[in-house]
Amino acid sequence: MPYLLKYDPAAEAVHDAMPAEASERLTLALADVCHDPLGASVPYGEDDGVVRMVLTDHVLAVILLGETLKTVTVLQITYLG
Repeated sequence: MPYLLKYDPAAEAVHDAMPAEASERLTLALADVCHDPLGASVPYGEDDGVVRMVLTDHVLAVILLGETLKTVTVLQITYLG
């Protein structure tokens, strides 16, 4: 069962404001995370299996994995240009 994707409002605003190509790559990467959370993300600091990162060519997104409710929450997005 895929995980449900959720956004912090500030992170969603950054995603909406990004150029189309960067936005699309992040969308596809987040879709991968919803199907394989640990395989499609990398640890953020200590690997606790909860706070992770999604990396593309121009974007770093910090995510929170909710195992009980099967959610992926995007906490922060940094567009690197």
